Amino acid sequence: MKYPNIAAERARNGMTMDELAAHLGVTRKTIYNWIDAGKIPQGKLAAMAELFGVSADYLLGRSTE
Repeated sequence: MKYPNIAAERARNGMTMDELAAHLGVTRKTIYNWIDAGKIPQGKLAAMAELFGVSADYLLGRSTE
């Protein structure tokens, strides 16, 4: 997985991929496609960071928190 911190935060928060997708207003397949391509839209990345209470850089593996 290209972004293990996204998976880790999702698990830490007891959230399924379907629940994350619903929160972001997309399908589960869309999230998988973003991760596979390495291109997550900035607005959706910011929404994930806010949801999990971490930085976008952390979610992308650019820094530790």
